[in-house]
Amino acid sequence: MHIDNPKDLRNLSKEQLPQVAKELRDFIIDIVATKEGHLGASLGVVELTIALHYVFNTPDDLLIWDVGHQAYGHKILTDRRSVFHTNRQLGGISGFPKRSESEYDTFGTGHSSTSISAALGMAIASKINGDFDKHHIAVIGDASIASGMAFEGLNHAGVTDANLLIILNDNAMGIDPSVGALKNYFTNVKTGKKVRKNNIIEALNFNYSGPIEGHNIEAVIEELEKLKQVKGPKFLHIITTKGKGLKKAEQDQVKYHAPGKFDKITGELVPKSNEILPPKFQDVFGETIVELAEKNKKIVGITPAMPTGSSLKLMLDKIPERAFDVGIAEQHAVTLAAGMATQGLIPFCNIYSTFLQRAYDQIIHDVALQNLPVIFCIDRAGIVGEDGATHHGVFDITYLRCIPNMVIFAPLNEIELRNIMFTVQLGIDFPIAIRYPRGRGTIVDWKQPFSTIKIGKGNCITEGTEIAILSIGTIGNAIIDLQNELPKNKVAHYNMRFIKPLDTKLLHKIFQKFKTIVTIEDGTIIGGFGSAILEFASENNYKSNTIKTLGIPDYFIEHGKVEELFEKMLLSKEHIKSEILNFLK
Repeated sequence: MHIDNPKDLRNLSKEQLPQVAKELRDFIIDIVATKEGHLGASLGVVELTIALHYVFNTPDDLLIWDVGHQAYGHKILTDRRSVFHTNRQLGGISGFPKRSESEYDTFGTGHSSTSISAALGMAIASKINGDFDKHHIAVIGDASIASGMAFEGLNHAGVTDANLLIILNDNAMGIDPSVGALKNYFTNVKTGKKVRKNNIIEALNFNYSGPIEGHNIEAVIEELEKLKQVKGPKFLHIITTKGKGLKKAEQDQVKYHAPGKFDKITGELVPKSNEILPPKFQDVFGETIVELAEKNKKIVGITPAMPTGSSLKLMLDKIPERAFDVGIAEQHAVTLAAGMATQGLIPFCNIYSTFLQRAYDQIIHDVALQNLPVIFCIDRAGIVGEDGATHHGVFDITYLRCIPNMVIFAPLNEIELRNIMFTVQLGIDFPIAIRYPRGRGTIVDWKQPFSTIKIGKGNCITEGTEIAILSIGTIGNAIIDLQNELPKNKVAHYNMRFIKPLDTKLLHKIFQKFKTIVTIEDGTIIGGFGSAILEFASENNYKSNTIKTLGIPDYFIEHGKVEELFEKMLLSKEHIKSEILNFLK
């Protein structure tokens, strides 16, 4: 059927909608099979998506998709069918709802558990503005609703008369399987078991309905039409299957969350090359923490809902009594680690860079202020690619550098990551953040014998006479790769390793030897590593040195392949080479 927007959809009869669901599901599979993206979540809400746009008068009625992994069907039905093949590509549409992209995207999402608060804010605003007929709908998953922020929104909404509908999309999955007591509660509700006392949602003053079968489009429409007539906050519990409609995606929901390329008919993943490649940094972390924890019984691992993505699942499988998936609860993860540290444990708290932002107060107040030896392993630091602005880990250096007691380390390669993890578990009396990127390293044979890294010390990789390049983290490998293309013996390269504390002894030698100094980082220039070097120069009265800072510019970086984004930001190897050669003229 030719449907471009919800107006076209509303012209159809209810009897035609199952066919629309089939075609929409096939369309998503067809595109994602070759273009890649978040598959399973969107397949699971096809019927719900159609029902919402059929029953409610979007975009006048306001619809918010929590996180937005499940919003592909929504995008296709809201004037973006013809451009959906550009999803997550440079210059194409975003993988998440985005206000600047469409009037149907009422709120920008990408991080979990924001939908209830945002929808409540909109509902209260509508009432203040005198619009009493407008509907406000938040669709949230069972993994996201367990987050503290979601409870805060529910708690407030329950004492209002806001025209708010919260839809719980219950598939017992986040990216990994959902965890925690609330997950068990919803499981009992779904299976018809009696729950203690009363319904937890009703206890918060919501009009609760469900659970209902989320793939029965007639039943979903019927319930939505009923709820349209109900005043005040409402809660609809629907049961769905992540990956619905593609057998392989239903069977392996973790892998098919974002499976890469696959056969659209069979669902079989496109085979990877047999070439032996360097490991992913997440796997270096996962294998190393298991190796260390088997010998050091005080080591514990913590992740907020990313056991597979962080590779902490390796520890969860081998040493489950000392590895914890706490669900989408970054604040809790950080303070939990702090509590463990007070009792002599060695907590490795593994969180994606952008998700750690959600626990900033806890980092400052519960960890750094008390100077507790929590080890933050910050995955997905730097540019992550197709997930775009909501997921790029470009702010961590800046937001951590200003915190007293915090040590910040960025490994050049897999061996440095392995060795810093070994070093800190020997015993530290300060918190440390270890940041590393998404994707693969550079060294195939990375499992070398452990050695310690001296805290606050950098090293010289290449000597030179005219320009000093100071790099932090894996972007330093670009300088290593470029050395053969640069004038011989002219360009020195220093791997500084630590953003905080800086290796001041080494820096004094550099500033006394070189008039021109270039810093390079995969974090934001403002407040980052380059800023730290400029501060050092100012504090020590190095007025005659020319300092050039290269890094992420002061705007939000959109989605695209990592290489494309580095090119756009003038951080590709060729741009760096050009910058260096300009100084040598």
